[in-house]
Amino acid sequence: MIADSFDSRTLANMEVALERACKLLPIGAEEHDHRRYIASRLLNCAEGGDTTLSGLTEAGALAASELCARAARAKSSRSRAHKLRSLTSLPRHIG
Repeated sequence: MIADSFDSRTLANMEVALERACKLLPIGAEEHDHRRYIASRLLNCAEGGDTTLSGLTEAGALAASELCARAARAKSSRSRAHKLRSLTSLPRHIG
């Protein structure tokens, strides 16, 4: 269990860093999967020895930016696919 692995100060820092990172996500993106991803990155940071609030906050911000970048790529990909479908469905005139 995580609570057994870290002292109360580190756990508090991880909680604050998680909340800060989630505030960086677009509204509506604070879903459980995103929180879990950020929390796993915070856990990796703490297990690596950086248990400071600043270090954990930085790790959380990086994880949040990765999630935002993934969402932007997915949105761009969907947009390109939609445009391609629109172009391929245009009638072709043979002259």
